[in-house]
Amino acid sequence: MTVTVGIRLLPHSAGPPERASAGSAGYDLRAGTEAAVRIEPGARALIPTGLILGLPPGHEAQLRPRSGLAFRRGLTVLNAPGTIDSDYRGEVKLLLVNLGRRAITIERGERLAQMVVAAVPEIAFRDDDTLGVHPVAGERNDGGFGSTGR
Repeated sequence: MTVTVGIRLLPHSAGPPERASAGSAGYDLRAGTEAAVRIEPGARALIPTGLILGLPPGHEAQLRPRSGLAFRRGLTVLNAPGTIDSDYRGEVKLLLVNLGRRAITIERGERLAQMVVAAVPEIAFRDDDTLGVHPVAGERNDGGFGSTGR
C-alpha cells in the first residue's frame, strides 16, 4: 500500500526524506542548518529540516532516533517518538539531546532522525463503569510498573 505525502522543501533543506534501504521502515531526515551546530553534553537543540509535510487525514509522522547516532554519540530525539499531526503545516524540526559525554557537532545534511508514517484510526470512547471494578482475566488488574515480575 502506498500513502502519498506531500512535501515542500524550504531553501535551507538538505533534501527530501530517504530510506537507507528497501526494507527500511523509517525515512531519514537531514539537518537543514545554515552552519554547524554544537550540542554540549546534557544540552538540547532544535534542528530544522527544511521540510514541510502534507500528511493525509488519518495519518501521523513519528520522529524517532537513529540507532547508530544514539549508540555511538549519545544523540537522540528527546520527545521520541515525536508526532507530526496531519493538520500541521509548519517546518519539521528535530528536538535532539546529547546524552553522551562529549560535545557533538551537527553538520548540514547529516542524517539525524527517522520518520515513520503511520495510520491513526478514529477513536470513539464510550463510558464503561465496569472497568476497574471486576477482576479481569488474569491476575494483573491495576498492577503496573513492574507488577508482572522480571
